[in-house]
Amino acid sequence: MLQGLEFAARLADLAGIGVSEGSSTAGMSEVQRRGFLARLSAYEPLTLITMASIAGGLFLLQRLTSEVLEGETFRFDEAILLALRRADDLAVPVGPGWLTHAFDDITSLGGVTVLSLLTVLITVYLLLDRRWPIALFIFSSVLTGWLASTTLKILIARPRPDIVPHLVEVSDLSFPSGHAMVSAVTYLTLGALVARTQRYRSTRIFVMAAGVFLAVIIGLSRIYLGVHYPTDVFAGWCAGALWALGCWLISKRFVPSRASDDGVENDNGDGD
Repeated sequence: MLQGLEFAARLADLAGIGVSEGSSTAGMSEVQRRGFLARLSAYEPLTLITMASIAGGLFLLQRLTSEVLEGETFRFDEAILLALRRADDLAVPVGPGWLTHAFDDITSLGGVTVLSLLTVLITVYLLLDRRWPIALFIFSSVLTGWLASTTLKILIARPRPDIVPHLVEVSDLSFPSGHAMVSAVTYLTLGALVARTQRYRSTRIFVMAAGVFLAVIIGLSRIYLGVHYPTDVFAGWCAGALWALGCWLISKRFVPSRASDDGVENDNGDGD
């Protein structure tokens, strides 16, 4: 209980929820705990859900990584990769020929070249638009996300799957999927921060949904092309989403949104 309160307090401080000076969760009395939880309950529900999601995501990522290192997920991974190939020729994926070409194009959206160009162009645009805080925040969020992905790959050091032939050329390590993680970091972070500049709830939802869709379909393309185990992609999604959620929490405290600055944000999306 105390560990949970301490973790929530740290996230709360990050999101701007104050705890009385001189107090810590480890030394809280029952009255202080109740007061702290009351302040949490009075805070923005979406922020609380985000903090709970981060805690749950960290646990899920830890468990998945542990299972992968112990080899417990191999049969699951193998079954999915084999199910996506023709039984008489593992070099040929199931489905029509155009689907392979489509996934080949889609997977490029999560590559270093495309994501680098996208991040740089958006950053330059925001700088020219005098949006210095959000421009620098987007650039640093994506850059650190890339570094985190590379670090995890080196630490886990899982080789690429050799169950089926690869349909695209790959050379680095496998866990977590860099395409899945970095695309989640990039598109979800961009989606969350761009959504904060929108005036209407409908446009914010669309921007976020577009980011999620891109991250998901890019990850699926890596499985279909046979270059990643499914658990590599699941871990990439999880780690990337955690990174984006953390960036969103920080941005709520340190990065102003244009919609709120203009004083015209309308959560009901009525435009009145």
